[in-house]
Amino acid sequence: MLKVSTVNINGVRAAAKKGLVEWLRATEADVVCLQEVRATPEEWPEEVLADSGWHQVVAPSTAAKGRAGVAVLSRTEPSAFKVGFESAEFDTSGRYVEVDLPGVTVASLYLPSGEVGTSRQDEKERFCKEFYGHLVSLRARAETEGREAVVCGDWNIAHAEIDLKNWKTNQKQAGFTPAERAWLSSVFDEVGYVDVFRGLHPEGPGPYSWWSYRGRAFDNDAGWRIDYQIATPGLAATATFAEVERATEHAARWSDHAPVTVHYDV
Repeated sequence: MLKVSTVNINGVRAAAKKGLVEWLRATEADVVCLQEVRATPEEWPEEVLADSGWHQVVAPSTAAKGRAGVAVLSRTEPSAFKVGFESAEFDTSGRYVEVDLPGVTVASLYLPSGEVGTSRQDEKERFCKEFYGHLVSLRARAETEGREAVVCGDWNIAHAEIDLKNWKTNQKQAGFTPAERAWLSSVFDEVGYVDVFRGLHPEGPGPYSWWSYRGRAFDNDAGWRIDYQIATPGLAATATFAEVERATEHAARWSDHAPVTVHYDV
């Protein structure tokens, strides 16, 4: 069994004070993918990994320090790791890291959020275009070498209407534009990846993985499903269980995202 969790933590130093440390100590996950860590490895609070047995691979943002940043924590030491995807623009932005574990590559992704009508949306489109090529390469590796892959993280796109509560009023907002949704569809339909959670839970609406801190979004479950584990077909076929580890109440949250956890029978 391979148990993989992914969560955007909104800063490792802040999350460590709110419950991340306790969650990491309690989880039975074999691999944890983190996004938006906002710190170099040297800046992580000591208590996060103290006596935990985790092997840590971090890709901080060197282009904009204190922002973005991704990491993979694994019980087994990776045989190799890769920061970025050979992008001149994005490899220093702290948005992608992958590790090779026995038989599988696990990646942590923090895709830009974008903002319609601004340069941030243009950046998101450029990222998606370049990253698509890397997804094709990972898929080909699974076919030729038998090394399956799962790209975990904050993809910042809700794929379908059942993936966000207020879809009618968000069709022109970043994260749910027709172009973004079409791009993600092409990852599934053309490249051949599988949305593992939705494969196990095809009915909606939800469950969601992100709720704004504004208003009563969490209490009203007015959320978005933007955190995914997107896997090559061979690995996805082994998935037996998936859940969103939603906090029991607003006060118990240590991020505006919730961990998404999948069990693979490998």
